[in-house]
Amino acid sequence: MSRMNPRAAGRLSAVWRALGYLLGSLGTALAALLALPVLLAPTPARAWASWHRRRAQRLLGAPDPASEPVRVGAWRLLGWLGACVVTGPAFGLVVVLCAGNAVSAAVTVPLWWALPEGTRAGGFAAGAPLSGWGTALTLGTAQAVAFAALTAWLAPPLARLHARICVALLSPSAAERLARRVETLTETRADAMTAHGAELRRIERDLHDGTQARLVAIAIRLGVARELLDEDPRTVAGLLAEAHQSTEEAMAELRTVIRSIYPPILADRGLAGALAALGARSAIDTTLDVGGLGTVPAAVEAVAYFAVAEALTNAAKHSGATRTTVRVARRGDRLSVEVTDNGVGGADETRGTGIAGIRHRVRALDGTVHVHSPGGGPTTIGVSLACGS
Repeated sequence: MSRMNPRAAGRLSAVWRALGYLLGSLGTALAALLALPVLLAPTPARAWASWHRRRAQRLLGAPDPASEPVRVGAWRLLGWLGACVVTGPAFGLVVVLCAGNAVSAAVTVPLWWALPEGTRAGGFAAGAPLSGWGTALTLGTAQAVAFAALTAWLAPPLARLHARICVALLSPSAAERLARRVETLTETRADAMTAHGAELRRIERDLHDGTQARLVAIAIRLGVARELLDEDPRTVAGLLAEAHQSTEEAMAELRTVIRSIYPPILADRGLAGALAALGARSAIDTTLDVGGLGTVPAAVEAVAYFAVAEALTNAAKHSGATRTTVRVARRGDRLSVEVTDNGVGGADETRGTGIAGIRHRVRALDGTVHVHSPGGGPTTIGVSLACGS
């Protein structure tokens, strides 16, 4: 059996998608008319509009249809609702008429003999009586082919036009996008200031309670050792040994504090090498896929490193996963980081699984975090960070 030409198969698939979209738009427009009093309320109207926008974006081939609610003003929302009620039936009925005539003709060809006597062909052959197989095959087939071709010709552009109208009316204007951008930047700036203050307090606490206390103890031991140097050499030797041990411990604590600010391994081996070391130390099997990254700012490298470290820790502690995959790539002026595990899913950042920490670090650099973790898995944590041109 010969396979369909890929181009023809793609065309047929586009026609089917367009038909499904237009028939769905016809049905939802009629439903909107019936539920108009409910849809005039802001909350159900925005939910209804958000679903329509995602549907339109999928038809237009948007790589990642927007999942956030529609945020346009009330008048724009009302305008879209009016356009939906008008264009949905108008475009839908056109394809219903064309496709319906094609189906009607296809049914008429084999069943003309069962139709009432005197039935005449419709469509392009209107007025011709169906008096025999010759008439039925000729006129019925011509009508079916003609209307099928008309449907295939009209449906995709009508569907795309309807989808573009929907997206255009439900997408924020330039002024709305600017206002939203300012709002986001204000939020991220506040988050960054809060995170910065908390980080400074943590560093101060670590230095005060750990390293500083050890240095004070070392100074006391060395002072006592100096006083007993001539009188009790054995005690002095013990004090010096303790001071040496405390010095090593203080240095280890200092290294820990420094690593929490900017891991030295990033300066030594770069982001790819640092992530490879993280994967090697991970409690579960980790596959690393790093593309060409170019020059990445140190702050972005640090956030990406800590995000991967936290995601791997979450996978080991909470997901029951046996395998993780880390993908890092540069796409234009943005660094994309994606960590996927094969665990049980259902990640919830409100339960302290570390996702909130990742989100705070990333938002401080005006980045974005996407978490997809359905029940049963897998869990994917995606991070996007601006890293300059």
